[in-house]
Amino acid sequence: MRSAASASGLDELRAARSAVRGLLLSVFVFSLVLNLLAFTGPIFMLQVYDRVLGSGSEETLAALLALVAFLFLMMGVLDHARGRIMARVAEQVQDRLETRVLGAMLRAGAVSGERGWADGALHSLDSLRRVLTLPVFLAVFDVVWTPALLAAMFVFHPWMGALALSGGLALVAVSLLNHVRTRKTAQSAGALAEAGRRDAEHLYDAAETVAALGMSGSALARWRARSTAAMPALRAMSDRAGLHGAVTRALRMFLQSAMLGLGALLVLRGELTAGAMVASAILMGRALAPIELMIGQWEPVMQARRSWSALGALLAAHPPQPPRIALPRPDAVLDVHHLTLVPPGETHATLRLVSFKLQPGQAMGVIGPSGAGKTTLARALTGVWPIAGGHIRLDGAALDQYDPDALGRAMGYLPQRVALFDGTIAENIARLDATPDAAAVVAAARKAAAHDMILKLPQGYDTRLSAAGGCLSGGQMQRVGLARALYGDPVLLILDEPNANLDNDGSEALNAAIREMKAAGKAVIVLAHRPGAIMECDLLMVLDGGVRTALGPRDSVLEHMVTNHTQLATATRQGGLV
Repeated sequence: MRSAASASGLDELRAARSAVRGLLLSVFVFSLVLNLLAFTGPIFMLQVYDRVLGSGSEETLAALLALVAFLFLMMGVLDHARGRIMARVAEQVQDRLETRVLGAMLRAGAVSGERGWADGALHSLDSLRRVLTLPVFLAVFDVVWTPALLAAMFVFHPWMGALALSGGLALVAVSLLNHVRTRKTAQSAGALAEAGRRDAEHLYDAAETVAALGMSGSALARWRARSTAAMPALRAMSDRAGLHGAVTRALRMFLQSAMLGLGALLVLRGELTAGAMVASAILMGRALAPIELMIGQWEPVMQARRSWSALGALLAAHPPQPPRIALPRPDAVLDVHHLTLVPPGETHATLRLVSFKLQPGQAMGVIGPSGAGKTTLARALTGVWPIAGGHIRLDGAALDQYDPDALGRAMGYLPQRVALFDGTIAENIARLDATPDAAAVVAAARKAAAHDMILKLPQGYDTRLSAAGGCLSGGQMQRVGLARALYGDPVLLILDEPNANLDNDGSEALNAAIREMKAAGKAVIVLAHRPGAIMECDLLMVLDGGVRTALGPRDSVLEHMVTNHTQLATATRQGGLV
């Protein structure tokens, strides 16, 4: 099953490659012409040594120079054009893949909550784009013609061809041996370097906490210890890479000298002309150039190969969303039956057989101790986490029958941690809509009691924010998040600890927004610890250990909880007295 899924992801990458097949074919043709023009230098030297020097004709030399200048000019033009085409290939591949990769990355991040998905996917895509523009990729097209260049050397003399062929095979063998010897070391060094980079990013993200709690010394010591542990692998990788480079350079220089030495021997024996000797040396350099280039830039190629596999796995794990028939905007009728959910990457369910119904105009509070499953329930109701059993229906349709964006627009969601985006306050409230409705933005801000607060900011609704909130306090960020949840008049509002950072005015505004939603025939679910958040709730559900332990009218459930608590306390005291 996994191999089939991985193949489906790789099929998407192959489809993107096939879309630029025409451009790659033109690069192949240009490479053919360029490699034919590679005979210009050897033929020129052959003619100069064997014809011009022998005849002493300056006119012949001038004609040859003019022809060679024209051919090298054409060679430069074609090489430049080939590079420009490859830049377009990289651009088109990225254009075809980046939306799909970013979409899969967002879905993976929503499920796993790991930032590494984002960094890894974008880094992999950038590696693919970058290798397409490097000379090493063009060398792949040139190395196809290396056998033809080597065959031409056999025409000059079999020994010359044999030396060039054996030299090329030796370079390839050295490269393969280096790859086999350093593969595990490279993987280990890469993993350690990536872990160190992630640790540094985590420290940067938590810089405020680190500084406030006096953790700088211990955090840096911890990071330094991990960095020191990675040094031996990095050192070994560097040493082996240096050894490989030195052997390759020494071998290439020896081959050049050996070719000239062998040519001189054959000239002395009368089996080769001086022009053919020089031409053979030039031709061998041109034949081995793409091999040497591929060896020298082998690491970017291997990185691109790893990126190809990683992107294929990501796309396979999160295939494209199938087209769905557009359903009408739902009514606020929520039916949850025997909901069971296992968090991604876990083996145990955190919600088990949870059932409830919510009608238009109703608000339900969900309470319970930490770890009871409240946030898990919110992620299930918004469709972020897939369910393992039961069903969730909004207006009679299962959540997966809605287009994800359409479902998101029908819902308002305020998570525990409010995430803001680089942009203006208006853009954040409008959910990054390219054409936000200004009236709807202001209306949502008024419902969240954020309008006056926003107007007091330096640029009002045009105040720019960063992902960390910028100039806003925790309470102000939560009000902006509540306004975003209310934007677009959602039919279902899900609030996870909505008053965690709110002051008294903010809590009153929250309750007013819940009353307004109920009056408009919408449904509200409030997941909370603090009692002030459930004042406007008609129903109350209690979760404990992922299981529903109580559900009913708010006052009745609270009274029952108080009665049970009192009875338990009384029994405990009596037991102590006994």
